[in-house]
Amino acid sequence: MIDKSIKYLGYFTASILAILVLLIVYDATARYIFSGGSVALQELEWHLFDVVILFGIAYTLKENAHVRVDIFYASYSKKKKTIINIISSIFFVLPFSCMIVYIGVDFVALSFAQNEASSNPGGLEYRFLVKSLLPISFAFLALVAINDAYKNIKSLKEEAVTL
Repeated sequence: MIDKSIKYLGYFTASILAILVLLIVYDATARYIFSGGSVALQELEWHLFDVVILFGIAYTLKENAHVRVDIFYASYSKKKKTIINIISSIFFVLPFSCMIVYIGVDFVALSFAQNEASSNPGGLEYRFLVKSLLPISFAFLALVAINDAYKNIKSLKEEAVTL
């Protein structure tokens, strides 16, 4: 179920990215050809970029496409890669994600309480909505890390049984 949810999150993120590209093309065209543009439009671009980055993190981990030191990792055996994935999920990704969720909830609550909006004239209101993506996205990342660790532990056990 986690895999399916994160897959749909990836599709959602990809569609936001397509919208972002169209918005940037429109904004650049309006600014450079028609000498127009707006602060709200630029802030919307930043907010959509936030969505892409924050939700893309969990999808990237699920797809095993995140950045790592491939110069070493590529030469490791399957068993060693599995052990490294378990250790990194349990001891690095999961604690970091939980810390961000824990800290992020207060961060977002304060933003909601202040009804935080853009400080720029003509900027977007409801900045707290974008800030709320921080703990949500890291909660997704924590779920993916748990799922990844579970799959890798299961893989190690199955490999041990077949030996």
